Amino acid sequence: MFEDLRDLYNATIIERGRRPRHMRRLEDFDATAKGDNPMCGDRVQVWVKYAGDGTIAATGFDARGCEISKAAADLMVEAVAGHSATSTRRLFAAFRTLAQTGECAECAEELKPMLPLAAVHEYPSRVKCATLPWHALIAALEGEGATTSE
Repeated sequence: MFEDLRDLYNATIIERGRRPRHMRRLEDFDATAKGDNPMCGDRVQVWVKYAGDGTIAATGFDARGCEISKAAADLMVEAVAGHSATSTRRLFAAFRTLAQTGECAECAEELKPMLPLAAVHEYPSRVKCATLPWHALIAALEGEGATTSE
């Protein structure tokens, strides 16, 4: 059991979960949404600033919860930089598949840093932790104020 948990909490998840590089509220933003995982208590808020061409210029987040959700949010910020809403939705679909199956058959280059999160597929309740920041991001892009991981 402890061996399995060590596989789940690898160095990337621990580092990004304990010391996220992008956990900050954007003072100047165009969209925001909150995400809540009522099963485990994870909460995240995402802020998005668009570039003049409509792509994502900056993303920030604030999170309270497990290292998996914080690490996923931190890595997500890097993955979506410069992407349109449409391509961000495609990245989320690919990441969700990775989180649910452990595989990323057509993994975009931007998602490769998120591969350490593939181990969550072994723990179905943790899939929601990993995907919660993405749900919040998509809600922000769609103008919704809040979402859940359900």
